[in-house]
Amino acid sequence: MWRWRRGWRGGPGRPMKFRMLGIKPTQMMFGPIPPIQAEPIVMTMDEFEAYRLIYYLGLTQEEAARRMGVSRGTVWRCLDAARRKIARMLVEGRPLIITP
Repeated sequence: MWRWRRGWRGGPGRPMKFRMLGIKPTQMMFGPIPPIQAEPIVMTMDEFEAYRLIYYLGLTQEEAARRMGVSRGTVWRCLDAARRKIARMLVEGRPLIITP
């Protein structure tokens, strides 16, 4: 398991909680063939991990939240953002980058 947290925001509020990832963070890119010169869509590792746990491994949101070490609401928000980004990638034909 890998611990991951997005950069410090520096503003008011609580700092982000660490997320437990089941994969090693590396940058991945998916895009149309032939490549187009469009602005890529950027997906974070926590969004990718939530999507992987729920749709690839078939876990419930509660099980995914336990594995990631966050609340079920956080998993839902990550999953919703990931679904929207994947839909935009497919519909608009833009590249998708998953960044650590």
